[in-house]
Amino acid sequence: MLDIKFIRENPEIVKENIRKKFKDHKLPLVDEVIELDSKKREVNTRANDLRANRNKISKEIGGLMAKGLREEAEAKKQLVSQQAAELAQLEQQEAELAKELNDRMMKIPNIIDPSVPIGKNDEDNVEVKRYGEAAEATFEIPYHTDIMAKFNGIDKAAAGKVAGEGFYYLMGDIARLHSAVLSYARDFMIDKGFTYCIPPFMIRSNVVTGVMSFEEMDAMMYKIEGEDLYLIGTSEHSMIGKFIDTFTNESELPLTLTSYSPCFRKEKGAHGIEERGIYRIHQFEKQEMIVICKPEESMEWFNKMWSYSVELFRSLDIPVRTLECCSGDLADLKVKSYDVEAWSPKQGKYFEVCSCSNLGDAQARRLGIRVKGADGNKYLAHTLNNTVVAPPRMLIAFLENNLQFDGEKYSVRIPEALRPYMGGKEVIEEK
Repeated sequence: MLDIKFIRENPEIVKENIRKKFKDHKLPLVDEVIELDSKKREVNTRANDLRANRNKISKEIGGLMAKGLREEAEAKKQLVSQQAAELAQLEQQEAELAKELNDRMMKIPNIIDPSVPIGKNDEDNVEVKRYGEAAEATFEIPYHTDIMAKFNGIDKAAAGKVAGEGFYYLMGDIARLHSAVLSYARDFMIDKGFTYCIPPFMIRSNVVTGVMSFEEMDAMMYKIEGEDLYLIGTSEHSMIGKFIDTFTNESELPLTLTSYSPCFRKEKGAHGIEERGIYRIHQFEKQEMIVICKPEESMEWFNKMWSYSVELFRSLDIPVRTLECCSGDLADLKVKSYDVEAWSPKQGKYFEVCSCSNLGDAQARRLGIRVKGADGNKYLAHTLNNTVVAPPRMLIAFLENNLQFDGEKYSVRIPEALRPYMGGKEVIEEK
């Protein structure tokens, strides 16, 4: 959410930013916000005048009563009553205008960084760099759920009976591999200086609207019926929410945390080969990283965070590339975003496994995440988030890139970095 003063003073900049995101239907919001802000300030000024006048008249009434001037005092009391009725109406208007203003401001996109490429959708995203050789397979690689099935590692049919489509059972070596990847990612981030955290897996609506747009919320979140609670779609939500309505001393920044959680998503509109199997599901587990920092340090942290993901995937012998999201592919709160994509030998292309985002002060403004400077000044922090690993997508990339075939049986090579988390195993064999 943008600062109302910025919108008031720079309406054309805000509108041009909306055009760059190809969301022209949101252009009227800018003028509506300016008009509502003007009305709200007018009502607020009149209400404040009445409040000040009420205090002044109350003192006058006391003086008149002390002098025995009862009739004059009663006249003043009637005036106070009349103004009280008007003030009550104005206060109601204040609340209504504040809600209308906030609702519209929440829909206006954040100002994107000047370096963001302009484009309509993900087809216009720009490749930045590739890491590792994206080699073609020397044998036919099965579909990822077929790979898992060869190791007796998955049961979607039973999960379908228990929970429906979009769920799965992982078992045996595949389940162990899944947990090993998460544990390795946890320790990898701890070694980078991040504090490990397990957050709440449900959050209240004020936190939901503080961390994401209404459109994202509707597409992603599951609501708990009859309660003001939502299942998290990523631990970033509850991790950023941890700092709601707080002041952090500037000397304590940056705050760097890495969190584990299950995640729950509706995944509306899933289709195609990537959406079959366990690529897009309603429940998965994830290791996340977040940073809360000073505004002037957020781009430096942005570049560190996506590079950590590249380093982790390469340590597991998975080729990756970085992709910069264009303006039209950025969610409304984001200033800049990179996707890290892993190579799929099966599909012969890269697919998204991590998403690193700089949200500027948008989440901090919504949630009241503030900083106390050494000079006594107070300002909004910047917030960033990035996926460390999110099985099963990461597991798909791992299996495809480490799969071996001797002509008769399949096996999966365990890279050296992961072996301590797999009981020292160097390979898992087809059952």
